[in-house]
Parts: sequence; structure tokens; C-alpha cells
Amino acid sequence: MRIFVVFLFSIALCISTPAQAGDPPALVLDLSNWCLTLPIDSNQAGKPDEIGQPDLASFVDDRYFRANSQANGVVFRAHCGGVTTKGSKYPRCELREMVEDGTKRASWKTHGEVIHTMDMRVAITATPEVKPQVVCGQIHDADDDLIMIRLEGAKLFVERNSFGDVMLDQHYQLGTPFDVRIQTGRGTVDVWYNGKQMMSWAVSRSGCYFKAGCYTQSNISKGDESESFGEVVIYRLQVEHSD
Repeated sequence: MRIFVVFLFSIALCISTPAQAGDPPALVLDLSNWCLTLPIDSNQAGKPDEIGQPDLASFVDDRYFRANSQANGVVFRAHCGGVTTKGSKYPRCELREMVEDGTKRASWKTHGEVIHTMDMRVAITATPEVKPQVVCGQIHDADDDLIMIRLEGAKLFVERNSFGDVMLDQHYQLGTPFDVRIQTGRGTVDVWYNGKQMMSWAVSRSGCYFKAGCYTQSNISKGDESESFGEVVIYRLQVEHSD
């Protein structure tokens, strides 16, 4: 009996062992319904590398995508000279929402009965020197970004393209963790910042999905060095879709 109890205790310890520095980011965040875009083109296919499931479950890149030293967050980095996706002139190390255990791209609408929610605890830890701008989260629709959580200098805000920005923090300090909730459904998009609702916007879009990570808003044509970078640490990332 004692041997059996010890065996069960050993199993419990293995299951509950926390992530350690150097472990795959998938041991820190649940990445089962995400794919990752990197700011590099290692296979020379003419577009940025994309890491999907099941490879993302064990993927680590010490430069761009790794657990932080405390193993309580995932570091996303994109340098200004990085490869960009079609239709964008800026590099990214960014997750794209998927469904069905990462096998299919998510696509939903803001005006249905289903409520779509992304909760994040995140810190922006670095911005390029010349154009210090980084996006850490967004809703993208079938054609373009719908909203982006964006830092420009010290101003952290919700960008809505031609519909006007919504300020979250006018004096954000790099490295400061904050909580953000983006929720949409039944014809509105709502944003909370550190528990306070900051936006409720009536808007209808289709083909939508969440994105999270580091979308650096500069490149060498803006005057930044190729190795200058943006960096984001995500400590919590949860997505839910509920009636």
C-alpha cells in the first residue's frame, strides 16, 4: 500500500510541476487553438514562417518566442528588419486564433448571439527607438484589423482606424503588466483595461478572429535599425466563445 501511495504522489508531483525557463511556451500558455507567425523566412518560401499545431506544442525560438526567465510568461519579439506578411509592412511575432485543436482558422462575427472574449495579462517590454510603437492584441476581420491594443511612446490606446482612438493609459511605462479584456457579440465590441470598461462600440464585422503577441509598428524605412525590436510578454491568455 505504501508503494502505491508513493507512486500516486510521484505522479501528482509530475503533473503539477510548474514550467521552467527554457521550456516550450505551450507549457506556460494554452496554445492548443493558436498558430504562430514569426518575423523570419527560414525556408525561403517568400513569406514569414508559420508554426501550427502540433508543432507549436513543443516549439521554442530563443530569439523570438520563449518562456521568460521566471517561466510565468511568454516573450514575443519582432525586429524591424523582419519578414512581413502579405498586406503589411511591419514584422510580427504573433498568435492567430484557431479552432478544432489548432487545425482550422477561426472565423466569427461581431453581430451574432455568441459572445467572443479574449482575456490577457500582458506587458510591453520594448519598442523600437525611432518609431516606438507596438501592438499587443487585436481583433482582425476578413479584410483588416478591426481594433488593436497599441502603444505609441507612452500612450496606450485602442485603435479603431478611421473611427477614432480610445485612450487606455496616457503614461504607460514599459514593462508594466496590465489586464485587458476584449469582448464582442450581439453587435458591439467592448474593451476593459485593468478591470474598468473603457469602450463599447456598436459595429458589425464578419470573418473575425483574435490575435495576440508582438506586432512591431516600425521597419528600416522608418529609420530604425534592422535589429531594433518590439517585445511583449504575455502572462495570461484565455479565449472563450459562449452563448
